[in-house]
Amino acid sequence: MDKALFIVLIVVVVALVIMCGLLLRRRPEAPAVPVLTEDIARQLMAHVSATQSDPVSTEEVDRLRSEAEQLRQDAAQALEESRVAAAANAEKIRAGATAQADAIRQEARQDADAQRRELRSEVEQIRSRAEEEGRRQAELASTRLQSDRADLIIAQKALRESSEQLGRELKSFDKDRAATLQQRAEVSAAQTALETRAQALRDEGQALQDREKELAARAAELAARAVEHDRELERVGGLTAEEAKAQLLSKMEEQVRREAGIMTRRIEVEAEATAKQRARAIVADAVQRVASDQTAQSVVSVVHLPADEVKGRIIGREGRNIRTFETVTGVNVIIDDTPEAVLLSCFDPVRREIGRVTLQMLIDDGRIHPHRIEEAFERAGDEVEALCRRAAEDALLEVGIGEIHPELMVHLGHLKYRTSYGQNVLGHLVETAHIARGMAYELGVEPTALVRGAFLHDIGKALTHESLGSHAIVGADLARRYGESEDVAHCIEAHHDEVAPNTVEAVLTQAADSCSGGRPGARRESLESYVQRMERIEAIAGAKRGVEKVFAMQAGRELRVMVKPEVVDDIEAHMIAREVAKQIEEELTYPGQVRVTVIRESRATEIAR
Repeated sequence: MDKALFIVLIVVVVALVIMCGLLLRRRPEAPAVPVLTEDIARQLMAHVSATQSDPVSTEEVDRLRSEAEQLRQDAAQALEESRVAAAANAEKIRAGATAQADAIRQEARQDADAQRRELRSEVEQIRSRAEEEGRRQAELASTRLQSDRADLIIAQKALRESSEQLGRELKSFDKDRAATLQQRAEVSAAQTALETRAQALRDEGQALQDREKELAARAAELAARAVEHDRELERVGGLTAEEAKAQLLSKMEEQVRREAGIMTRRIEVEAEATAKQRARAIVADAVQRVASDQTAQSVVSVVHLPADEVKGRIIGREGRNIRTFETVTGVNVIIDDTPEAVLLSCFDPVRREIGRVTLQMLIDDGRIHPHRIEEAFERAGDEVEALCRRAAEDALLEVGIGEIHPELMVHLGHLKYRTSYGQNVLGHLVETAHIARGMAYELGVEPTALVRGAFLHDIGKALTHESLGSHAIVGADLARRYGESEDVAHCIEAHHDEVAPNTVEAVLTQAADSCSGGRPGARRESLESYVQRMERIEAIAGAKRGVEKVFAMQAGRELRVMVKPEVVDDIEAHMIAREVAKQIEEELTYPGQVRVTVIRESRATEIAR
């Protein structure tokens, strides 16, 4: 019984060993477990065989049984561990395969989505390009249609204007032809009247010659009688001819002065009767031909700031920005307590304007530092030069003269920022050219050279800070250098009498210059010249005999002279007013006119006791 049980155990153990071996062959990666090997099994079989041939003791059987039980337990434990390890490995392999399959599926899905998106993007691009092309074609067609419609409207407008202009020209031609016929008739009538007047003058001349012969004979006879009369007077009066002549001249001088005063007063009364009407006509003509603005002297440029904090940015750290600005532009920056404003001062008006534009650019941009100042200065210089060229072109267009040299255009543009006694020089040139053209038409003078000379007569003022000499001489040299004619250059150099004028154009240029500079509101005097002129006016009147007090009023445009009534009579008062006015005209230069009023007041005073 014991042997049979033992054999069964051996068979079970062998079966377990074979099963473990099969499991190990299938899962070589499973962890190793303590199992029975074939060598151990052979040893067991040998031991069993030995035990079958030899008698076995009870202790030996128990020992073998315990060992077999232990081996069975070990085999069971190894089998269980192998099964667990195999299940874990199978689960791991299943999880790995599932993850790999999911990854492959995900990659396939992503590739499909990417291809779908690319196809959709290409389709959208093709559709957008097609829509854009269609839209562009539609806009191009619409633009062409609008352009054609605008061209048609412009052509229709030009046709209407041409028709209206043709109608006006036809009407003007008819009026001019009628005026010409009327002028011819008037000229014929005037010629006939002149011939009649000439014949009458010839007859009067013959009569005057006959009368002259009679007067000569009468004068000879009177001379002989005068000699005899003088001798008789010397004998009767006890005076020589020279003494009598001196007394007679003294009496005649006093009489002539009184008669001259009376005649002057009568002429003034007659002139006053027509002065207002004549003055209105002159002023109306001047206003019609030239209507210019009032001007004011400008010696500094004011730049307005958005806030007072900008002053600190203009100054910069330790004055770095303001020093760089003054060095680059050559313009002095004056920062005082004036709220939200700074002043720019410079002797050159063009440079001062460039500095103003530069500072305005920096303020508008908000970035103020040395490098930015240099960039803004370059851009401001280009901008001011463009403004100067535009101003010169506008002036040429307004005056209506031909082209001039480009260098002269540059100098003319610079005169846009130059003033003389508060009057803008470029505006003064345009005004002088208009006045000169009006004078030329009134006098029948060819206006081409006159208008050109009047327009360029102050061109030298653009270089007075760079060249030595009078601006008239500098301007004439500049005009000759750039191809202007000698007549134009002579008008320029003679308009201030540095060179004596020897042409009609030069004289008319002087007159036009005086009219433009002397009109009311054209110029403004400085305080020093104003005080000197007031003092000289009072000194001229105070030097006359019998003057007691002199008052210059209304900025020198009215002078009141108080005379002593016991020394100066009414006739002499008129003579004093006339002499003072004439001396002021000869010695002083002033805008407008000066009214001289002589006041002679008689007072009778008695004391009652």
